[in-house]
Amino acid sequence: MSRRLLVTDDAAIIREIIKDAAKAAGWEIVGEAENGQQAVERFAETHPDAVTLDLVMPEYDGLHALRGIFEINPDACVLVVSALNQKDVLKEAFKLGAADFMIKPFDKKALVETLDRLVPAASAAG
Repeated sequence: MSRRLLVTDDAAIIREIIKDAAKAAGWEIVGEAENGQQAVERFAETHPDAVTLDLVMPEYDGLHALRGIFEINPDACVLVVSALNQKDVLKEAFKLGAADFMIKPFDKKALVETLDRLVPAASAAG
């Protein structure tokens, strides 16, 4: 069974780049969200194996999403993908439970390698 990914970013172009790279590597895209609240709602609906999450989004940010996602599943796998390079916000994201971090712009190959490392194919929910 393929690994399932929820893609969260307020920029549609970034969501498309992530989705295209992940699909090409065999991931199933189970949903996308453009703010933190949508991310929590989609996570609750789809229970993905991993989530890519921007930190800076309108209305509800990535930290809001992290809190909500980890309330639903404390073992969730969340990869922060953000242009934000502020140590305090990143520290908070890791404290809340983020698995890893990539700075935008990112290399698609590196993104997929990171997702594959965080959720090996053999461990995907099935």
